[in-house]
Amino acid sequence: MCGRYASSRRAEDLVEEFEVLETRIPAPLEADFNVAPTKDVYAVLERPPKGEERPAPERQLRVLRWGLVPSWAKEASIGNRMINARMESVAEKPAFRKAFAARRCLLPADGYYEWYPTSLKNRAGKPVKQPYFIRPRDHGVLAMAGLYEIWRDPTRADDDPDRFLWTCTVITTEAEDELGQIHDRMPLMVERDRWDAWLDPTHPASLDLLSPAAPGRLEAYPVRPLVSNVQNNGPELVEPLPLEEAVEPVLTEGA
Repeated sequence: MCGRYASSRRAEDLVEEFEVLETRIPAPLEADFNVAPTKDVYAVLERPPKGEERPAPERQLRVLRWGLVPSWAKEASIGNRMINARMESVAEKPAFRKAFAARRCLLPADGYYEWYPTSLKNRAGKPVKQPYFIRPRDHGVLAMAGLYEIWRDPTRADDDPDRFLWTCTVITTEAEDELGQIHDRMPLMVERDRWDAWLDPTHPASLDLLSPAAPGRLEAYPVRPLVSNVQNNGPELVEPLPLEEAVEPVLTEGA
């Protein structure tokens, strides 16, 4: 799964990187090196502008909450369990299929975290897990494939500006190459030449637009366990841990 990631780029940098035409954010987000479920995150998506006949979709930068709430949900808390959508079932699963058809987005990240079982045991006798940070080897932006939904809060009045909740999820797939030794799932990426087709709500949805990162494109290195506490935040979370301080990993069966 993808349960934590880092996103430190400024809104203006993302506007340039993704060729955004309109920014729809109430206030810029602070750099976040410990993005966790239910936090607000940047998302790039395309929607038709209002007030025009047959408007073409325009690329927007928005702030969404991580944890998708389907439009039919009775309450928003369901989003806490919807932070990831599996590629294998995203086109059919009721919670995601409508969003996959027409509400696709990109979730920019510096990289993401996974935890690797080690040879050490905690007081409960379970393996201590070593966190790893996984990022593009060239330190470029990671465009994670995502979906978004708009949920109407039935408890709010029709004139309440907060009656609509915008949420998102990250699409994941089986991890390949050496990354599979750290965790068996990883976020799916959208290559730059496929951004237009993926974001265009009028373009037929296709899993062919998604792909795992090419072998060797990502790098993984151990980091301090600070990231395990969501209250910790700052660039020190992604600083490489000296190898002599990293805990010896234990290969999982089949790795």
